[in-house]
Amino acid sequence: MAKTTAAWEPVPRSRTFELVLARIEEQILSGNLRVGDRLPPERELVDLLGVSRAAVREALRVLEAQGVLRSRVGTGPTSGSIIAAMPSHGLTQLLRLHIALANFPLGDVVEARATLERSSARLAATKATEEDLARMRESLERMDAIGLSREEFNDHDTDFHAAIAEAGGNRLMTDMTVAVRSAVRHTLLTVFHKIDDWEEVASRLRAEHHAVYDAIAAGDAEAAGDLVEAHVRGFHHDIVRAVVEDPEGGIAGVW
Repeated sequence: MAKTTAAWEPVPRSRTFELVLARIEEQILSGNLRVGDRLPPERELVDLLGVSRAAVREALRVLEAQGVLRSRVGTGPTSGSIIAAMPSHGLTQLLRLHIALANFPLGDVVEARATLERSSARLAATKATEEDLARMRESLERMDAIGLSREEFNDHDTDFHAAIAEAGGNRLMTDMTVAVRSAVRHTLLTVFHKIDDWEEVASRLRAEHHAVYDAIAAGDAEAAGDLVEAHVRGFHHDIVRAVVEDPEGGIAGVW
């Protein structure tokens, strides 16, 4: 276990397990606990924090569910509750649920997505490898296939944008991009199914995707950023707003 410099202090007894969570989070944020470190045993945490064993166990269950801890039975240095490197899908899931439940205004979601994807496209134009470009082309080819369902089109569309983010090399931006796309998936599909001239819209989206790819493949960061931002903003302004009854509503009500 890492050397502790901040004291483990007893916590108030109201909402006890949440306060136990807060104490453990403090140790992580202060750097006293790092990936691979083992938490003190349950009995020791009970004494250190002045709480019941039930409160400690509940807090540990929450952290395990979040992917922050992994538990190993037995004795020895590898047993007990170990601080884990939180996997990307765990962060993406938390962000997705937060976005979906926080009822953000549609304009805020569009602005965040446009900003994220512009930065990702610019980075991808300077950093994309042949493997990255191949993944983007694969998503484009799948979107170009005849007879795709709207669900399949949306999934390949999401894969294309995720591939751009990953090519940019910023893991946090990638996770945030995927989280935003996942949070609005249901609404995008609802919008797609309300569009009468779907093939015309799909053709427009395909053309815009290919233009973004061409700019990234050419290493033109400025054009790639401009094109993907115009694509995101144009789609929401020209298409989503045309079929959503309350374009100023929050994400929970509109999406």
